[in-house]
Order: sequence, then C-alpha cells, then structure tokens
Amino acid sequence: MALISQKSFQFYSSSTPASRSILMTLSKRLSFISGQRKPQNCSSVAMRMLCFKDKSQYMFCRKNHVQLRIQSLSVNETVHLCGDTGSSPKSDKGWMDEQVFFKKLKSLCTSTEVFDFVSSLEVMSDTMASGALQRISEVEVDDSGLKNPEGVLQNEVFRALCFQFEFKSSKLSNSGLLNALQALTKLRIDPQSTLMASLLSEGEERLGKGQLTVKNLCALGESLLELEGPSCATLEQIVNHMQEKDIEKWSPREMVMVYKMLQVTVREGEQYQDLLNRMNSVTLTIVSQLSPKFTSVILNSLVVLHQTRAVPLVTALCKHSVKHIPYFTGDELVNVLEAFLYFGHREQIFTEALETHVPKSIFTMHPQTVSKVMQYCCRKMILSKPIFNAVAEGFISDADRFTTDQIAEYIIPFGTLNYLPPSASSLFRKLETVLHTRFSHFKPHTLLNLLHSCVLIQHYPVNFLPKIFSPYFLQQLQAQPPGLDRIVTSQLTQLFLTVALECPFYEGPKLLRKYQVKAFLTPHSSLDVHLLKRVKTGLLYLLKKRIYFASEVSTPYFYTVDIEIKLDEEGFVLPAAQCEEVHRRIALCVDGQNRFCVNSHNLLGEEAIKQRHLQLLGYEVVQIPFFEIESLQNHRKMAEYLHKKIFPHTYELSC
Repeated sequence: MALISQKSFQFYSSSTPASRSILMTLSKRLSFISGQRKPQNCSSVAMRMLCFKDKSQYMFCRKNHVQLRIQSLSVNETVHLCGDTGSSPKSDKGWMDEQVFFKKLKSLCTSTEVFDFVSSLEVMSDTMASGALQRISEVEVDDSGLKNPEGVLQNEVFRALCFQFEFKSSKLSNSGLLNALQALTKLRIDPQSTLMASLLSEGEERLGKGQLTVKNLCALGESLLELEGPSCATLEQIVNHMQEKDIEKWSPREMVMVYKMLQVTVREGEQYQDLLNRMNSVTLTIVSQLSPKFTSVILNSLVVLHQTRAVPLVTALCKHSVKHIPYFTGDELVNVLEAFLYFGHREQIFTEALETHVPKSIFTMHPQTVSKVMQYCCRKMILSKPIFNAVAEGFISDADRFTTDQIAEYIIPFGTLNYLPPSASSLFRKLETVLHTRFSHFKPHTLLNLLHSCVLIQHYPVNFLPKIFSPYFLQQLQAQPPGLDRIVTSQLTQLFLTVALECPFYEGPKLLRKYQVKAFLTPHSSLDVHLLKRVKTGLLYLLKKRIYFASEVSTPYFYTVDIEIKLDEEGFVLPAAQCEEVHRRIALCVDGQNRFCVNSHNLLGEEAIKQRHLQLLGYEVVQIPFFEIESLQNHRKMAEYLHKKIFPHTYELSC
C-alpha cells in the first residue's frame, strides 16, 4: 500500500542565489509507477520522484513520544535540467504568497482544515510547509499530548511532509529546518526516529559552522531542551554562540529562550554571569512588552540562576506581573509566587489582584496553584480574608481529590495567621473526615504541622492525638528529616499543653517528658527588643524602681513572659524576685509588628495561643501592641498609657 495515494510532495530548488529556500510541490496528477515521469515545466529545476511501498505506522513510546515507522521504502530519482531559467515554480498558478498563506493558516482551527488547505496548493516553500506543521501542533497538542494521533499521523499529507523533511534536510532553509523540528518535537515524534535524527543532525552541523541566526539558535535550543533535557551538551555550544550576538537586538522570545537555556547550562556560580548581567539590563528595558508566559519564565530563571543582585529587574517584573494575574496558567502563577518568595518581594497591588482573581477562579484553579497562593500568604504573613474564605470553600468542595501535602498547605495558613473563615465549622468537619480516611497516608512531619495549626485556632484533634503521642509515631518523626528538632518538639509540647489546659476530657496517652521542651520556640513572633526597651522605660517612670518588674521571664509552663509584675492580695506591687504572698501575676505581652499579620491588628496564631494559655494558667494578660504606643512621644505619656492598661482602678500615677 502506497504511503501517499493521491498527492505527492516534490522539492524544487531555484538556480538563482536569491531563492535558496526549497520549494515543495503538490502535484495534482500522480502516477506512482516504477518508470519515470516528465516534469511539468522545462526549467532549471531538480525534481525527485518518490515511490513508497507499505503504509506508515505510529506507536507510542515509553517517553510519550510517537514513533513513525516507514517500512519497505524505495526512492526512484529522475533529475531533469532544462535551460529556460525564466521558468520557476513560483510562477506556477498554484503558488500562494507567504503572507497570505500564513494569514489563512492562522485562521484554521483543526488539523483536517490545515491538511485540506495544504492539499489545495501546488507549490509551497519549506517555511510554509514547516508553518503548516507548527499550526497542526498548536491545534492538536494540549497538556496531555497529541489529542488525535491517528487522525494526524496517518494522514497522507502529514506523512508525505515528514518524508520530504527527512530526506531533503540538507536542502532546507534554516527557518524551514528548525521550525519543522520544533513542530515535530511538540507533536512528540520519537526523538530516535530517522526523521528527527536527520533534522537534529543537520541543525547541529549548521550550528558548528556558525550559520545560525539568533532566532535559529533559539529554535534549536528549544527543541533540544524538549528532546534531550538539561543534560544536552549542545545547549552550552548554543549559549556560547549567543554570547557573540548583539543582545539589544534580541526579541522578547529570544531573550526568554536564552534564559531557559542558561537555567540548565550554568553549573558554576559565576559562569555566564557577564552574559546574564547584560541580559538583565536589556530585559529591564522591555519588561512592559512581556507576555504572561514570558514574565513567568524570566522570573523563574532569575530564581534558578540566583540573580539576587538583579533587584531593579525583579522589582519591575513583579510589578508587571500584577496585570497578568487573570491570564497566568497555574504553573506560570506558581513560578511568579515562588519568585516573590525567593526575592522577599511583596506588592500590595499584587495581593489585591489575587484577592480579585482567586475567589472567582477557586473551583477551576489547580490545587497546587492554590497551595502556592496560601504558602505565599502564610510566608508573607498576609491575611487576605477574600482569599482565605474562597480557599475554605474550595477545600470543603474538593478536598477528596487533593494530595496530603496539598491538604496541609490549604489548612496550615489558617492556624499560622489565626483566622477562622465563616465556613469554619464545615471546613473542620471536612478536614476531620479526610483525616479519618487518609490518616496513614500523611508524612509524619506534615501531619504534625497540620494538627498543630488546628490547635492554634482552637480546633482540637483529640481523636488523633493518641496516635501522635504514641512511641511508634514519635519514632517515625525521629527517623525522617528534620527529626525531633526544637521546632518539632515545641509543636509536640504545645499539643500536649493544649490538651491539658483546653481539653480536660482527654484521657489518652500523654507526651513523655523526654520529648518536652523547656521553652517554646516561636519562630514568627520573637520579641521586639526596641519596643520592649520603651515599655521598660515607661514602667520605670511609673513604678519608680526597677525591682518591681522583670522582663523575659521563663515559666514552668514552657512560655516566656515578656514582662511580669506581681501583686499581693491588696493589690500592692511586689518586688519581682519575691515568691511568697503573690496573689496576682500580670503578664505584659509587648507585641511588635512581627507578631501581627501584615497591615493588620490580627495576632499570629502562635502569639494568640500563648496569651490564651497564659490566661488559663492564672496570669492576667495585658496586651501592649505596637500600634497603641508608636505615637507616644515621651516617658510620661508612656507611663500614663501603662497606668491605664495595667492599673485602671487600683493605682494612681504620682506626679
């Protein structure tokens, strides 16, 4: 059975230097016989007649590529050289202007339309033919691969194009060659096939001869990245050629492609740093031209390449990304968020854009994208109620399809930032159901982080604590990084204390003393030393002597009190060192900005649970938040403020 039953593709090469591109001809009348066939035009044209036997087949390979097999292939060649140089394929009535061709091609939405369109032409250049392959790859390939492999790969026009590209690769223009390679790569044709090997070999040969333009180099690099991955040695050769080019003339697409190649070729700290410095400077001037995809790729490259000194570019890209939030794909938005986290960047307008986008899209966003949004909010201490409320609804609706890591990443920020959404009861019912079903699937440290975050906001996982405090689970924690470090043992101890103080009905196993810490580690809410000094100065003005208060006091209950004041039964202040006749203990919580969510008066979870527990342990907790005292200008005003906060009824300030 012939590979092509109705039409054939034939290569023409013009004798004039200005027309070096190979032209493909679709002959309207074919007779595939073993004899020879006369050319239609007597011109200085070399024409190949191709005869095929047996059909082309396709199969899926292990790496999700498609293998084209052409069996029992034979080629009959007849070359005719005629003296009439005025005649050329372009004068044929079947020729179409390239601009018209590509405009029409762009309007086609299926491979069938493309094949029909190509079949209607008698003559086409190799760039047109490769453009047709590219359009097919655009309309037929999605995230899962080739949508209709049989309809594309068994099409006679497609197979004829592939055959000609394989056996005439040396005659192709650079654009025709590399565009075809890109398209076939996207169509996942087997990299080991003779077709792909021929195109790759020709491309690499031209690279070695220095014949490729910047656009050509980028096209070849993109294909090699897809086909061979980061280990491809040729990528470094391409980058070396790129260094010799004028960066200011690169298009945004070319700039992005070089960043991507540098991501996988840079193996040393300063390798290609001079090139990167020049690229960063030029990219800064074209930020406004970057699409959502290009913005995401460049930010990701800057992270991978550790470009911490490219602050102006990072800042410009982060600001530029705001307008693209509705248009980023899930992966692109993840890249942008990771860049914000890596470079420590935060933009209020970016958060506002997320607050608009996430609630609208929560039920269509990929869980991993939502997880990254929550991680961004958590790490930046951004309590966005619109985002958190939407995420809670998304969890209630779809948690059954989440991974265990995604479940934890959805829930932990609620505890860290001390926020209960309106749907809290449904949210935690859903969480409990998921935990009952998939408890054993969670990694030990992930599970501990999740349950600890719940107690921060007064949701107590009492049904699961016997397993958490079991020797087996503790051994699992110890066996996996980071083991039983101080953060882990602080979480375990706080779970234990929470059960003792807030869940008196719990009768399960307790945490063994050897796993308990002496003092909790509070990584997010360390003491603001400058603020503490101002408060201590005000107290000294109020109480007259330093002996009447103590700072940073360790308690038997694992917490450290910022400032402690002791009172006797009649309300008189006692020396801080006195232990007898202490009737009341006042704990001053000096809460700096780092103990609150950003731009908010909402305490973080670890500080909220501390103040709650201190009250349950018998302390009178007095909160001294930064926003109440930052405007107090002198010691007397500070003392007056402290008098009203600490002794509103029993003590008068002496003048």
